[in-house]
Amino acid sequence: MADTCLFCSIIKKEKPSFTIYEDDAVVAFLDIFPHAPAHTVVIPKRHMETVLDMQPEEMQTFWVGVNQTIKLLQKTLHPHGFTIGINHGKVSGQAVEHLHIHILPRFEGDGGGSMHSVIKNPGTKTPEEMYEEIKKLSSEKL
Repeated sequence: MADTCLFCSIIKKEKPSFTIYEDDAVVAFLDIFPHAPAHTVVIPKRHMETVLDMQPEEMQTFWVGVNQTIKLLQKTLHPHGFTIGINHGKVSGQAVEHLHIHILPRFEGDGGGSMHSVIKNPGTKTPEEMYEEIKKLSSEKL
C-alpha cells in the first residue's frame, strides 16, 4: 500500500506539498482542501493506516510532532483555539489510508462546532452498561 499512498509520496517528496513542519518522525503540511485557515495535516513518516498500527514508542515521537505543529500555528496565526481530530477508518471519513491528524485553527465566530457536532448517536446502552461490557472485555487478553 505504501507504494501507492498519496501521503507516502509527499513524505518522499514525489508529490508537492506546503510542508510547514518536519522532523525525523512526522511531516505536517497544509490541507489542500482547507476547512479553516492553515488547516494542517500531520502524518507519521512510517506508513500505517490507523493508530492501531502505531508502535508504543512511535506514539511519543508522533505527538511531539503534533505538539510542535500546534505551537507553530499558535505563534503565527494566534487563533483562539484548535479542533484536533483523527478520522479513523473509512466509516469515520478517512479518505487517505495513512494515519493523519487534522489540526484546524479556530477563531471566534468562525461558524464551526465542537467534536460533539460530528455525530449524535449514543446507542442503546447506558454508560454504565457500556462500562461493564468494556471492563469485562478488557480483563481478557487483547
